[in-house]
Amino acid sequence: MRILGLSAFYHDSAAALVEDGRIVAAAQEERFTRKKHDSGFPHHAIAFCLEAAGTDLDGIDQVVFYDKPFLKFERLLETYLAFAPNGFRSFRMAIPLWLREKLFQKQLLRDELRKFSADFDWENRLLFTEHHQSHAASAFFPSPFEEAAVLTMDGVGEWTTTSTGFGRGNTLTIRKELHFPHSLGLLYSAFTYYTGFKVNSGEYKVMGLAPYGEPRYAGLILEHLIDLKPDGSFWLDQSYFDYCTGLRMTNERFDRLFGAPPRSPEELLTQRHMDLAASIQAVTEEVVLRLTRALGAETGSDNLCLAGGVALNCVANGKVLRDGAFRNIWIQPAAGDAGGAIGAALAAYHMYHARPRAIGDRIDGMSGSYLGPAFSDDDSERRLREAGARFTRLDDHAMVERAAADLSQGKALGWFQGAMEFGPRALGNRSIIADARSSDMQSVLNLKVKYRESFRPFAPAVLRSDVAEWFDLDSDSPYMLLVADVVARRQRRMTAEEQALFGIEKVNVPRSDIPAVTHVDYSARVQTVHEETNPRFHALLTQFKAVTGCPVLVNTSFNVRGEPIVATPEDAFRCFMGTELDALAVGNLYLVKEEQDMSLRRDYKGAFELD
Repeated sequence: MRILGLSAFYHDSAAALVEDGRIVAAAQEERFTRKKHDSGFPHHAIAFCLEAAGTDLDGIDQVVFYDKPFLKFERLLETYLAFAPNGFRSFRMAIPLWLREKLFQKQLLRDELRKFSADFDWENRLLFTEHHQSHAASAFFPSPFEEAAVLTMDGVGEWTTTSTGFGRGNTLTIRKELHFPHSLGLLYSAFTYYTGFKVNSGEYKVMGLAPYGEPRYAGLILEHLIDLKPDGSFWLDQSYFDYCTGLRMTNERFDRLFGAPPRSPEELLTQRHMDLAASIQAVTEEVVLRLTRALGAETGSDNLCLAGGVALNCVANGKVLRDGAFRNIWIQPAAGDAGGAIGAALAAYHMYHARPRAIGDRIDGMSGSYLGPAFSDDDSERRLREAGARFTRLDDHAMVERAAADLSQGKALGWFQGAMEFGPRALGNRSIIADARSSDMQSVLNLKVKYRESFRPFAPAVLRSDVAEWFDLDSDSPYMLLVADVVARRQRRMTAEEQALFGIEKVNVPRSDIPAVTHVDYSARVQTVHEETNPRFHALLTQFKAVTGCPVLVNTSFNVRGEPIVATPEDAFRCFMGTELDALAVGNLYLVKEEQDMSLRRDYKGAFELD
């Protein structure tokens, strides 16, 4: 049985194909269109999934959409009625779009799917799941657990903003829900907006900024904005927010509470902004910890599965693991709306069709999240020649040796290998990699390669067998979704003078043996690398360890600020030539910057809209 799952029309459109319960392909539309967070119908992602499965739409048994648009429309109407006459301007702007596209989304989906098959039987083959059911299914069904508690948290689906449930075998039951407008995701997004970052993409910047500050405003948030109960349920005071009816997240009362208007994008960050980030991060962690403690006590399970946009808060995830309410945690790598495509397909397979679930002896059912397009060396060679690239073709062993040697000499390397990752993280196939031991690599990569804010941290990729030697973590973290401290014996304590530095000035102070991946609070967002899911990246780390004694590399996504992660060899070459990367490995094809035609260089800084 083949089932195609779709996510579209809000942000991060995607498609995923499940065959007999196994995820065989998944991709986000943004990677093909080069428009970050593309929300359009995922034509390219669908075409890829069908090609990967060797079929066309006529060979698909079911197409499943990740939420129910009528319920969303109901929320829109009820919200505006509840707040009337406030918000009439945004209501007037939203209704035509809903009437034209979203209210009749079933018809829109039918018309788009008929472009793949004129005779598509949408009456019998098109299904809709609820939004948080899709999130929960994406969390539990690919997990390695026979049974587990499930927690989903995001901005909002149809009505639900938070749900708890329990999965066993091929069954999954949602037990409790919190409803709009009371939303942890929207609370975090309100502070994302207030601190000057873009909602639905800048939340991870707030998380990265938080360690530079102190949670001085946490008490104010808990006193005025959120009524938090012992079990993690909560109520938000809407008099401080404008997201229900307005065109912004917060209002003037919010400004008065925190003493200033919102920061404008690109305005200089101050200690106050860092303290605000630290405060909302601390409150978010407290909410999540109360939710997980209550869920652990209620279910008695050792296992927890997480999804929804808030599950991408890897700092909170790390604290949940260390808190001990659950022994094991598994987080869907595409925890946001893109992952809803996988969840919708799996929910239909296991719940609607009642098909059995096989766990097996794999790490999980996501295949390392390497579910996107791949390119053979012959195909890549043709594409790169047409792009004007100059390269050397090496065998497997020579390529890994050459890359490890260059990395050990301080070079920054574009690493384009195998199948593209599904989800927001590059996990060693569409990555920029570098030596984690370098004291200046963080600033070099931020300012000369990624063209992004200097405060943003980088993640370490480490051999799974060596993770406990370098980090306070001894469990799998293949998707870069758990934060742990660098072990004490590898830390370097800052002097009193260094401690006294203003926030971001601390970023260039070495704090460990691997300063390029050690945040100012000695934490790191760890990716464990497994030979079973990524033998090429595992071989590179193994060779780098042999050369340097260190099994850790910087791993960041292969793109510049505002650009989707590169998808094709041509994308990789353009990014390589538009940045100060030193070398590029595309499969076994090795490119050195000095050998390229410099007339192909381009100004990459302004090529994409800032995120």
